Amino acid sequence: MFSRRATAGWRWKARLLAVMAAVVVALVALGYVAPAAQLAGSNSIAVLPLTNESGDAKEQYFSDGISEDLITALSQFPGLKVIGRTSAFQFRDSKEDSRSIGTKLGVAHLLKGSVRRSGNVVRVSAELISTQDGSAQWSERYDRPYKDLFALQDEITRAVAGALRTKPLPGEHAAAQSERPPSGSLEAYNAFLQAQFYFSRRTEADLRKAIESFTQATEFDPRYALAWSGLSRSWSRLGSQFLEGAPAQEAYANARAAADRSLTLSPELAVAHVARGYLLEFADLDWRGAEGEYRRAVELAPNDGFAKFYLGHQLATFGKVEQAIELTHQALTTEPLLANWYKWAATYLSGLNRLDEAERAIRRAIELQPAGAAFHDHLTVIEIQRGNAQTALAAAQQEPPGPWQDIALALARQIGADRSAADAALKTLIDKDAGDVPGQIAQVYALRNDAKETFAWLDQAWSIRDSGIEYLLYDPFILRYKNDPRFAAFCKKVGLPTPAEVGKRI
Repeated sequence: MFSRRATAGWRWKARLLAVMAAVVVALVALGYVAPAAQLAGSNSIAVLPLTNESGDAKEQYFSDGISEDLITALSQFPGLKVIGRTSAFQFRDSKEDSRSIGTKLGVAHLLKGSVRRSGNVVRVSAELISTQDGSAQWSERYDRPYKDLFALQDEITRAVAGALRTKPLPGEHAAAQSERPPSGSLEAYNAFLQAQFYFSRRTEADLRKAIESFTQATEFDPRYALAWSGLSRSWSRLGSQFLEGAPAQEAYANARAAADRSLTLSPELAVAHVARGYLLEFADLDWRGAEGEYRRAVELAPNDGFAKFYLGHQLATFGKVEQAIELTHQALTTEPLLANWYKWAATYLSGLNRLDEAERAIRRAIELQPAGAAFHDHLTVIEIQRGNAQTALAAAQQEPPGPWQDIALALARQIGADRSAADAALKTLIDKDAGDVPGQIAQVYALRNDAKETFAWLDQAWSIRDSGIEYLLYDPFILRYKNDPRFAAFCKKVGLPTPAEVGKRI
């Protein structure tokens, strides 16, 4: 038995190791340290997209769907780190070796393989690879009737989990999340896989195809809650990213009906709560309601990086920026190559004036997606905070043409010596984009120390329900007026806490 002193020393070391581990996770998440596989521990895996060997390119949706089903199934095992689809699928047809992929994804194992569907037979070959030395830990080939597809997927999941020596732990309360239709309809499942394939492409045309296929899945099985939630997400994304006015409102109404149906059928389906949260956040600006939905999603699926990311995003809206950073760190451990999340991490960090960390995060985003929208705009903001006029302007000029470049140039010009150029850049932004970005125009006026116009444009942003108002409590320029009575009044009007109510320095 340990002495009291020895026990205290052991506990102190354990706490120190825990802190060090947390620091490593945070650094990995923001790209400060390469996410080497050895840091991830043995209980970590990425399912790379299974190769479509059917001889028909149109069958890729099916092999992708089988891959994604395995990701979902393995994510149900507590203690097993499973990389999400977005990051894992970046290695489709990659020629990189297992060690390199494992280092980039921060995992100790890769699951590779192929799928071939021919007539009524499905063949799946799968191999579990150690990223440390490239050795095969387990491999198997399965030939099964198509009608036994779900049993086949379960068999592969059990085999992989067994090879990893992991199993569900007793006493876990997280609800099981499944991609299967409750009726067992393969027609419904096949339509769902097609819908997921289109949804992942994110274009307007593909979103409309996703809506068609999700609708077909619900027609084959009206109790298919996951298909209803996918339908809701598709309508919401179509409305928020590609539509305006009455068409957007119609899309949101369709999204709302689908989300309600999904949650009625399956109240413990995490993705359905995320779907409703997204709708409440972006369509209704009901931020409290959205936070509740995201919290419930995290409770139901603790390993779901998207649920954590959206919850963090919502907490930042309420000024809880430190918590948002932590949740974004956690989300990035499951999606270490998702550029947009690094951008949001940079946004939160710059809001707290942690500029070196913010720059590392946004440069990681740019490295992953050089033409990403608003990435160089965020780098511009960081350089403005530092007072570097020339560097800020150079960053703004690298933003791809469009509204975000107009915003970045208008911001950067305000701290330069050429006042006529500053005025001209602001006029260009207003003339070209006033109807879409009043919140960002308010940012520019805040940078110009023009309080009257800042609050006038914030009112304009609220009148069109500009979702950019979510930045209010961590926007480094708007927060110049945090002690102005008009700021507190505006916060109350839009349903956000005042700086005093946040309860900490912002």
